Amino acid sequence: MTIKDIARLSGYGIGTVSRVLNNHPDVSEKARKKILSVIEENNFQPNSNARHLKMQSSSSVILIVKGTSNLLFADIVEQMQSLFLKNGENVSTYYIDEDANEVNYAIQLCRDRNPKGIVFLGGNLEYFKEDFAHIPCLLLTNNSSDLDFDNLSSVTTCDEQAAQSVIEYLAKKGHTSIGVVGGNLTETEISFRRFTGAKWGFKNSKLSFNQRLQYEPCRFSMEEGYQAAMRLLNRNTAITAIFAMSDLIALGTMRAIYDMGKRVPEDISIVGYDGIALSRYCVPRLTTVQQDTTQLAKKGVDLMLQRINYPYHATHKTTPFHLIEGESVMELNGDK
Repeated sequence: MTIKDIARLSGYGIGTVSRVLNNHPDVSEKARKKILSVIEENNFQPNSNARHLKMQSSSSVILIVKGTSNLLFADIVEQMQSLFLKNGENVSTYYIDEDANEVNYAIQLCRDRNPKGIVFLGGNLEYFKEDFAHIPCLLLTNNSSDLDFDNLSSVTTCDEQAAQSVIEYLAKKGHTSIGVVGGNLTETEISFRRFTGAKWGFKNSKLSFNQRLQYEPCRFSMEEGYQAAMRLLNRNTAITAIFAMSDLIALGTMRAIYDMGKRVPEDISIVGYDGIALSRYCVPRLTTVQQDTTQLAKKGVDLMLQRINYPYHATHKTTPFHLIEGESVMELNGDK
């Protein structure tokens, strides 16, 4: 696609399109919105010469990854690095602790590295409540639309709907005593969205939910999942199924169940979240919510490239999820 194509599709002249691309003020708001809409719908990218000129004036795109053992993020990072490089953009990746303040870290990197843009993989919205940067930023796997920052876009899966579907799926399999393991209840965290969706699932399935007896928080790791499942199952021996807020938590939960002398799924069924490759090779194969990492990576890169090169406003997109049935859920016949 060329600037002539944009002009033809938008109905405006080449000069008007050029002024919009270069962020000139002498363009009507109506024309600006229409032209930017056409650019976004057709995923228009700058030519190689324009990219080269911009690379001379600033440094690389930065990826800030929360957590050092998140296999979902590892998959997304690998794909994003490849896509950015194919588009002539250098990438620097930084890993921080799951509970670290990614915004403070980003502020320091802006001072030291002068990045073109920043992509956050994972993030606590509480840290984003102050305007912290004036470069293009993207939050991946959490929704920043409520923050209303002009430079902070987001791409995410609808965590509430996905978690709701897990509980409803287990309920249809005959489970009435379902535990939930993972995350915390901080309203600005992804885990809160999943917890909220799980409660919707209980309500829609006409099942009671006692938070003290059916929920145990933990960090997103196998070890933390193991310990949390032990606490929950020792506290509530009636549980027949568990929704783990990540596949890593699910794998730790699976080990805890076996160490307690029980079996998956014969005694306790498990559903995970993320759809990482490891979930397909464990025994039994894990039933899980699969996030589309290819779309998350591609939409994230497309948005960042557009915002690096053109005067866009923030955009917020979602990607689909799929409940993948494995071997870790058993249908109850009413006798259990």
